[in-house]
Amino acid sequence: MKYPLKNTIHEKLSQEKNIFDTELLKELTENGYEISMTGLNNTLLHMEIAGLITTRWVGKSKRRIELVEKKFKDPDNRA
Repeated sequence: MKYPLKNTIHEKLSQEKNIFDTELLKELTENGYEISMTGLNNTLLHMEIAGLITTRWVGKSKRRIELVEKKFKDPDNRA
């Protein structure tokens, strides 16, 4: 049983903190996902809109994908 693509990407990023889009596509295809770069871009866009990841361009054709770590304010800390 394969996990949903978003979950697999999130799990990979939680292990490595960041990854390039080409490396992510290669790893996903090695793990049995049939996805193109267009499909990956669509999934990454949805994840970025949801606030789960950020993407940054590194050069003309490479993107660095990073996991967003949410920080919660402590309500007892009133400093």
